[in-house]
Amino acid sequence: MALSKKKRNDLIKAILLHLVLIIAAAAMVIPFLWMISTSLKRPREIYVWPPTLLPHEIFWSNYLKSWSAAPFGRFYINSLFIALSVTGGQLITCTFAAYAFARLNFRGRDLIFIAFLATMMIPFQVSMIGAFQVIYWLGWADSYYALIVPGLASPFGVFLLRQFFLTLPVELEDAARIDGASRLGVIRHVIVPLSTPALATLGIFTFMGVWNDFLWPLVVLNSEQHYTVQLGLAIFRDSHSTVWNLLMAGTVSATLPILIVFFFAQRYFIRGIALTGLKG
Repeated sequence: MALSKKKRNDLIKAILLHLVLIIAAAAMVIPFLWMISTSLKRPREIYVWPPTLLPHEIFWSNYLKSWSAAPFGRFYINSLFIALSVTGGQLITCTFAAYAFARLNFRGRDLIFIAFLATMMIPFQVSMIGAFQVIYWLGWADSYYALIVPGLASPFGVFLLRQFFLTLPVELEDAARIDGASRLGVIRHVIVPLSTPALATLGIFTFMGVWNDFLWPLVVLNSEQHYTVQLGLAIFRDSHSTVWNLLMAGTVSATLPILIVFFFAQRYFIRGIALTGLKG
């Protein structure tokens, strides 16, 4: 009787847990489905009551209209160039910095690392004005430099990779050094191949953050030829008095690169989160 009661309690707990997970998943998925549905509707069908999730007639032409109503091709090229440049730069700089904090012994290493991490607690809005003044003084306002150079280093990326490097056996590096490898050779042939999950995790986080960034491009850019996708969507909304079906079509198009990147790198992403101790 006691055993059956325990099984019954475990079953109830499992049901409740799955119910909560289903509700949470629905809360995240339904807005995305509504966005896709709205992007395929006629304008008058968006305002009907009661609202309908599925359009009565699918209009794929909304996507063509959204691309022709604003220079989204240019916005896409700008966003891809900036996101890929920042992601590649962070992977390089964070790898070298994290290796130095994880393996090299130098005076004040731990103090410098703590001070480095302390910058993560400062909101970007606090340092934004100072960063803009530096960009303006360098003459980089309204240019790709303003969007790429400030993002080439990341305290979070250094912390993430350092935590992963500490889990790698030092004996592998010692064996490579005995074989004649330099510090650079150790990083290239030992550390980087073994750190693919952590590097993929950092790459996904960085690409998503840069691709979805709105505030910093809004501050430093003036000309439309440098606008990113997120700025393009905002201008498209204002200039067209919020034509929701076209706006949602543009938003779906802007979401696709993030989904594609995550789809191809999700295996490394999950491994990286688990191995670096960030799983909660």
